[in-house]
Amino acid sequence: MSSDFYTSSILPYKGIITKICRSYTFNNEDFEDYYQEVCLQIWKSRNNFKGNSEWSTWVYRISLNVCMTIFKKKKIQKLPLFDSDREITNQPEQYAFEKEDEINRLYNTIRQLPKVDRAYMLLYLEEKSYKEIAEILGTQTTNVGVKINRIKKKLKKLYYGN
Repeated sequence: MSSDFYTSSILPYKGIITKICRSYTFNNEDFEDYYQEVCLQIWKSRNNFKGNSEWSTWVYRISLNVCMTIFKKKKIQKLPLFDSDREITNQPEQYAFEKEDEINRLYNTIRQLPKVDRAYMLLYLEEKSYKEIAEILGTQTTNVGVKINRIKKKLKKLYYGN
């Protein structure tokens, strides 16, 4: 992958790629694998981008599809966020798993959702419009609001234990 492509077409979206990868992983090692695979797939599919949507939409779609595919292949069940035998470092590439109690609690709660619901919630938390969410996830705009409201209720129950 050329550094120009990475700098211009992936690096500006590092934040969202990180958030998506983080919501499907439980430790730095898996996070790094997912992140690298997302970047590789974005690079491999760059010539398939037809410009029918924004580049950011393309990046979201690829990131979500890659993460959901890897997650499904690994058939990961509920695991603890931190592996007690693995030390978490503070290198910039590994900032996704710094110990921030509320953020980790939120990610733990989001991880309990089915993988498609996770995608809706991540895009909602990124303040994407219902139209953008529908475009990224390949659904109808009218269904997005209903789906998000149901997911928010699930999350509230999981988060607060009600």
